[in-house]
Amino acid sequence: MLMRTDPFRELDRLTQQVFGQGSGTWSRPAVMPMDAYRAGDEFVVVFDLPGVNPDAIELDVERNVLTVKAERRPSAAGDNVEMQVAERPLGVFSRQLFLGDTLDTDHIKATYESGVLTLRIPVAEAAKPRKIAIESGESRKEITA
Repeated sequence: MLMRTDPFRELDRLTQQVFGQGSGTWSRPAVMPMDAYRAGDEFVVVFDLPGVNPDAIELDVERNVLTVKAERRPSAAGDNVEMQVAERPLGVFSRQLFLGDTLDTDHIKATYESGVLTLRIPVAEAAKPRKIAIESGESRKEITA
């Protein structure tokens, strides 16, 4: 139902972690970590975006491709500040997910709390299991399709 098809994106993420290149640009965004799982009749996708303003997050769906983009801007430190340690990645982060046809992309719900973006994507009604009645002259039975 949820497909991950870009192995090079994962390699880029690992390279960024090893060599400390956490800053992404609009032309080459960094990858944001995520978890995805199914809970009942919906898929849940969770992204870690600590320190990102909710106004700096974009969600788009086009032809079953969900794109999440976010930008973490530097904090306003002031004029007389000399940075001693700067390990928090800044810049643009992006992730694309290829959603299967069995998901209802018209009813995605997004919430953002404590630096975590949570998307809930319902399973389409046509893809849910249903019972089909079998009629015969003697009795009526139900089976699960």
